[in-house]
Amino acid sequence: MKKIFQLLVVCIVCSSLYGEFFVTIYNNDLALVKERREIELQKGKAAYRFENVPAAIDPTSVHLSSLTNPGNITILEQNYEYDLVSEQKLLEKYIGNEIIVTTKEGKEFKGTLLSPAENLILRDETGKVIVVKLDGIRNIIFPSLPEGLILRPSLFWLLDVSKGGKEKVEISYLTKGLSWEAKYVAVANKDDTRLSFDGWVSITNSCGLSFPDARLKLVAGEPHIIKKRPPRGELLEYAKTTTTVPQFVEEEFFEYHLYTLQRPATLLNNQKKELSLFPQANVNVKKIYTFDQTKGNRVRVELEFSNSKDDGLGLPLPKGKVRAYKEDSEGMLQFIGEDEIDHTPKDENVQLYIGDAFDLIAERTQKEYKSLGDRGFEATYSIKLRNHKKEKVEIQVLEKIWGDWFITNSNFKYEKKDANTIKFLVQVEPNKESEIIYTVRVNF
Repeated sequence: MKKIFQLLVVCIVCSSLYGEFFVTIYNNDLALVKERREIELQKGKAAYRFENVPAAIDPTSVHLSSLTNPGNITILEQNYEYDLVSEQKLLEKYIGNEIIVTTKEGKEFKGTLLSPAENLILRDETGKVIVVKLDGIRNIIFPSLPEGLILRPSLFWLLDVSKGGKEKVEISYLTKGLSWEAKYVAVANKDDTRLSFDGWVSITNSCGLSFPDARLKLVAGEPHIIKKRPPRGELLEYAKTTTTVPQFVEEEFFEYHLYTLQRPATLLNNQKKELSLFPQANVNVKKIYTFDQTKGNRVRVELEFSNSKDDGLGLPLPKGKVRAYKEDSEGMLQFIGEDEIDHTPKDENVQLYIGDAFDLIAERTQKEYKSLGDRGFEATYSIKLRNHKKEKVEIQVLEKIWGDWFITNSNFKYEKKDANTIKFLVQVEPNKESEIIYTVRVNF
């Protein structure tokens, strides 16, 4: 039985050189991997070892099937072993056994290992106990590799095969350590009326396995996962140009969106790969100045555009970070701010909070307060808006009011946006000040 096991292991390991990988990556540190290999199977019950699996694999998700003869293989037992060889593991396994230690000065100590903690404690053949400091060791000789330690994570199977011979099989499993996120680059034109908009995909592979020439798919959406996984990702550096032909084909998939790369891609372990998601688009954009005291005491600068085909996009945009740039007077791109967008369907508006306006000042004060006893109160507010820019600006002022309320007096027109918000649109001339004064009655 042992001889058969060794032969089959060699066949499976050799065939891994020609394995085909199909990798589907989700936003939340999860991937579905399918690998197709051709292996030699023996009829009946036999043990097999399947090497080269990710260290972050979920062994309970493994599925093995025959593509040549469906139903030919039955898994009777499966073990996932990941006790990999390391210095600490070797020392732990060799407690009570003999090792040879050589120091940096060339001294050699041979004895039974008693403890591998802060220093190595040995007992030689005379019974003497020797303490060898770890920082003084040059090398340690272990007579052999202890049973139970393996070179790489592996699946061990007991299979029942109906018909022996060469067979093409598909192994599928879920693994952590693979994730992707969308990154966007927006470049504003001179007068902030147009944006060139690029989409990128940043893929991180830290699962413990490389996937050569994989067929890659990305799922944008939020599949429910029982155990919450922490987010991953890094900032994507600015890239000025992208491909002119789409690399990904997008399609609706269940309640999500699926993006399929139209060529194989190699995902190396401990690698971050960046791919163009769609060609550069040019969209109409509107700059909006907003003062909302619930979000701070500064005037916020926002850029808004429509994710529509008429405006150069019209694509489902996966959740991700948008970094915005603009050319200075010398034609050099400078960073102006960043924001994060949620999953955005086509024909919806995208609004980016870029930063706070330097030359626009807002000052909000309560001028009067009148108690109405147990019926409520009446209050008057002043919002002064000062413009130190060279051109006229329009500032959107949002006021939050809670309870049962109504405006009794206001020197500017306002719009009731919802049950708790009113909006003023105020034109402020260059180097001038405009003041909103309104009175609100709140009933208890």
